[in-house]
Amino acid sequence: MVFNLLLLSSYSTMDRVNFDIVASIKDPLIAKAAERLVMSEGELKRKLEDFRKDPDVSSWLEDAALFAAIDDTSSTLSWYDWPDPLKYRYVSALEEVYQTKSKFINIFVAQQFLFQRQWQKVHSYAQSKGISIMGDMPIYVGYHSADVWANKKYFTLNRKGFPVLVSGVPPDAFSETGQLWGSPLYDWKQMEKDKFSWWIRRLKRAANLYDEFRIDHFRGFAGYWAVPAEAEIATVGRWKAGPGISLFNAIFQAVGKINIIAEDLGVITEDVVQLRKSIGAPGMAVLQFAFGSGSDNPHLPHNHESNQVVYSGTHDNDTVKGWWGSIPKEEQHNVLKYLSIAKEDDISWAMTKAALSSVAQTTIVPMQDILGLGSDARMNTPATQFGNWGWRIPDSMNFDNLNSDAKKLKDLVSTYGRL
Repeated sequence: MVFNLLLLSSYSTMDRVNFDIVASIKDPLIAKAAERLVMSEGELKRKLEDFRKDPDVSSWLEDAALFAAIDDTSSTLSWYDWPDPLKYRYVSALEEVYQTKSKFINIFVAQQFLFQRQWQKVHSYAQSKGISIMGDMPIYVGYHSADVWANKKYFTLNRKGFPVLVSGVPPDAFSETGQLWGSPLYDWKQMEKDKFSWWIRRLKRAANLYDEFRIDHFRGFAGYWAVPAEAEIATVGRWKAGPGISLFNAIFQAVGKINIIAEDLGVITEDVVQLRKSIGAPGMAVLQFAFGSGSDNPHLPHNHESNQVVYSGTHDNDTVKGWWGSIPKEEQHNVLKYLSIAKEDDISWAMTKAALSSVAQTTIVPMQDILGLGSDARMNTPATQFGNWGWRIPDSMNFDNLNSDAKKLKDLVSTYGRL
């Protein structure tokens, strides 16, 4: 335990999170706490049992626990290669897993329960301080997941369970061959037959965790790019119609009013715009995308809409300071001219001011831009697997020395009615 405490001390002084170290320390401790809960008696144990029986929880929890239990002892990379009785979910095979892996399953469930309790405490505290928590939901799910394994009929799979069509986007200004994401696509017709029950369960869970959430690749609900599973590049795909408003009508009827932010970046057609507006969901504008083209660029502040969320940059962008150093001199000149600032002014503050002064109902400015940090503080680089999501506010950052910056930010927030 002393060794673990030393590791934690080392971890706490890092400017970036080392997730491998965190997992090696915390996972065994969380498992131990969950095991003790399973073996205990009392009020907390009764709450665990109630959690497991909750229909909104059991609808996903039991399949997730089963999947994890099988995967724990499997040497395959995908459930597609599991023995047929497990692959096709024969009742007798699943009952055997429940019997032989009951300890693993019970601990898995208890871990989910403990997370739920801790998260709800954080959530309730945030709400008591007037803070809303926004989640992020990818439109697609991974093939090797309980979602697909337990709900094969809702995905475009062949009789053996292998994907027929997978996700991606067509060629555009950013990629000559498009992007091949490879996630299995939904069988929207089958989903509609079941009144979109899978999506309703998913949105209920999200609404239980967050006050609002962004749905990534929102345009896929209007029309999506379908690529044959055997393809190596996305260019061979074709457009197919999404579920449109019928999906959201079913969701709103079952779940009620939920706060969705539509990620509508990229090449967006009129049908996507109309779908977003029909459900009242705000779209997105990103200031880093605003320059380098004409005055009709939708990301330019004078083209913003009130029902919108404006970012200086998202988690997928470089920091403003890093972005500034990467764009051509001519584009820098246009940015300075548009923002009416001199060259020597701090570009991070200028972009923060532009975001806050927008007519968009919500402004999001990453902490990296508030602190004026460079590319070393970038949160995520899309299409890369390593080194992402690890940034932390540096220990060397002394907030006591930022009083003038804090006042400047407060004045901006107050000036533009966001206080």
